[in-house]
Amino acid sequence: MEAVKGTKETTAVGIGAFLDAGDCAMVILVAGDTRLVVHRAVLADRSPVFAAMFRHDTLEASSGEVNIEDVGGPVLRELVSYLYTLQAPQLPGTAQQLLAAADKYGVSRLKAECERQVAAQLTVETAAAAAVLAVRHSCSDLKHAALAFIKTCPFEVMATRGWADAMLNQPKDLVQVSQLLNDPPPQTSAPAATSLRPAITTATAGAPCQTRATVVLPTYPPPDEATVSQMRSLSTKERNWKLFEAAWQGAVGELRALVAAGADVLAKDGGCGWDGTALHCAAQHGHVEAARFLVGAGAAVDARDVDQRTPMHFAAENGHAAVVEVLLAASADPNATDLTGWTPLLWAAARDHADVAALLLAAGAERGTRNVDGRTALDFASENNNRRLMAMLF
Repeated sequence: MEAVKGTKETTAVGIGAFLDAGDCAMVILVAGDTRLVVHRAVLADRSPVFAAMFRHDTLEASSGEVNIEDVGGPVLRELVSYLYTLQAPQLPGTAQQLLAAADKYGVSRLKAECERQVAAQLTVETAAAAAVLAVRHSCSDLKHAALAFIKTCPFEVMATRGWADAMLNQPKDLVQVSQLLNDPPPQTSAPAATSLRPAITTATAGAPCQTRATVVLPTYPPPDEATVSQMRSLSTKERNWKLFEAAWQGAVGELRALVAAGADVLAKDGGCGWDGTALHCAAQHGHVEAARFLVGAGAAVDARDVDQRTPMHFAAENGHAAVVEVLLAASADPNATDLTGWTPLLWAAARDHADVAALLLAAGAERGTRNVDGRTALDFASENNNRRLMAMLF
């Protein structure tokens, strides 16, 4: 074991001398300001691309200088180091770039090791770039790992700068990633659900996703019977009016008692003056737990007010991303239009709520919908000079 260790260390120490050597058997690799003097034989032995380059009458073969495009100097040095030592560097910050370089020059073992490293480093912020990288460079294992990761927390991934950058810089690859995310899984003994909506998750950028429960009626202790009895003594109209008031204030305890006393979660108006429902009230004011309770108690997630606006319209307009998550998890329509053609996405873009827009887009909101004035979400994002939102909508 000690002998093996000594051999490895000797090889590593000798790399510097190899790179700085210079004779007729050498070639110069150039990447920006980086120039490395390398043995032709080593390049040709370890890379079929370099082997072909030096075997034929090419400019590189005759001049002894090879310009390496699309590879930074530090990454080139790591690539050359591997060609000499066959030891893959453990450098998380450059694994993706090194993978691309290894693929370009046909260094399959290094590519496979980089693929493993990228897959092991998946986070909410890096998942989009990893998926695009896998699609572009035909990395099947990394592709499966990245897609599986994104499916655990699609809304969070699609709300990141990483996803927006991919939309801006690699739109074709990201379209393919999006198609793969929506492809149904292989059928086994029973069909599996393929919608991304039901699983709402929570995560922090730079950390793996942590799955959170689907929207259901929360488990609470029974409401106070005396309070419920008092609520039952009220008229139907009074109970429903109090339901709206409790939703407006986000008073979940009072909502529970009112529902137990027979208040109608489907009732409209209740004195709010717009012919909406209690869920409209909770959505407008961003009361997440109230919205979750009402949805679990049977509220209509796509109920319309007098202007044909749904709770989603109000949540999107006011930037209440957590309420939007609750509604999407309950299969609310992200493309609902009101009397003037406004969708939730249009409201999110007009009010500059990029996080809400990302959730809606992940749930299938249509980018090109126009309101009665002919304006799209991209128009609003451009007016607000919101580059992140513009990249999402491009």
